Amino acid sequence: MTKSSSTYSSHPCFGSAARKTVDRIHLPVAPRANSRIKYSSMQKIQDSIQPEAALAWLDELISEGRKIEVVGITGPGDPLVIPDLTFRTLELVKAKYPNISLCVTTLGIGGAEHAETLAKLGVSHVTLLVDAISRSMIEELYAWIRPSKKNIPLEEASSLLLSEQAGAVKALKAAGITVKINTTVYPPNADHVGEIAETMKALGADIMAVVPFIPRDEEQEILLKKTDSITMAAARDLASKHIDLMPEWEECGAILKNEPSSLLPKPTKPRPNVAAVSSNGMEVNMHLGHAEKILIYGPRDDGLACLLETRTAPKAGGGTARWEELAGTLSDCFILLAASAGDSPKKILSQHGLYVAVTDGEIEGTVDSLYGGGKKKKCKK
Repeated sequence: MTKSSSTYSSHPCFGSAARKTVDRIHLPVAPRANSRIKYSSMQKIQDSIQPEAALAWLDELISEGRKIEVVGITGPGDPLVIPDLTFRTLELVKAKYPNISLCVTTLGIGGAEHAETLAKLGVSHVTLLVDAISRSMIEELYAWIRPSKKNIPLEEASSLLLSEQAGAVKALKAAGITVKINTTVYPPNADHVGEIAETMKALGADIMAVVPFIPRDEEQEILLKKTDSITMAAARDLASKHIDLMPEWEECGAILKNEPSSLLPKPTKPRPNVAAVSSNGMEVNMHLGHAEKILIYGPRDDGLACLLETRTAPKAGGGTARWEELAGTLSDCFILLAASAGDSPKKILSQHGLYVAVTDGEIEGTVDSLYGGGKKKKCKK
């Protein structure tokens, strides 16, 4: 194949440009997955954050001098399962940082439907996760595929996935978006990679990344070892006969890792306090929707963070108005701790500058960590 075209060779994720000293950040705003590979870890999916919190994190990194050139929406779930969260994040980033390149990584279900919207929001590149182009191989690799809120039989889902991915490539290209195919090599699909490359290229895909399966934890490593170099070389050779390939490396660009502590907001002068819901006053153990009282923690005059007061939560049943009222009640808080919370309150409160953190930790220790403490002193009430 010929060398990569100028359409994508200058992008920090592709070609030699990816070797430059630039930063790429993945904003974890997609809360729900729509598939699982059989070799995936069974560990709980990483928590997602709201678009406003993602923008605040991006602001913080840029203020620290990080030269972020690419913002990707890649997880922890699939960005097109709840597209409104992805779209709002893209809107916020594009409005504030118009020179930052935007990209999305998705399985492709819903890709054709949302292609024009992604283009209008400024997305220049979409990565499609394509590990198979036959029903039998999909059924070999996937534990389940969930195109909506409910699983469907894998035999039916495999046909749907093939159709959705093919339609996504065509629609994204028609919308002027560069399409990269990302294929992870497992033992069952290693000899299948050439067919994937040929099929995707015929549909219009621009470039392909052929990457090894890499266990992320001990549980995964028990299921399957990292794909060896001989298998990878053979797979890349098969693919290169049909489509341009990205250079060999395990991750594209210089990705800023999503450390949990980095994703949490910090106290500010207008919002110095922490809100928490609890049934016993010691642990974060309540669903936000069930809370009647809100515990408010914050720094006293001596700087030590303690329980300041208890506030009454708005009565249940008010719908959107309830969360709007709660946002006003907690206008001096930068974070709200709850054991669980629905998408609607998370969205509304986030739009009002209040981040909802789902946790089940002990309140005192969690509050202490939010203020950067090490539990050096106890709060005397």
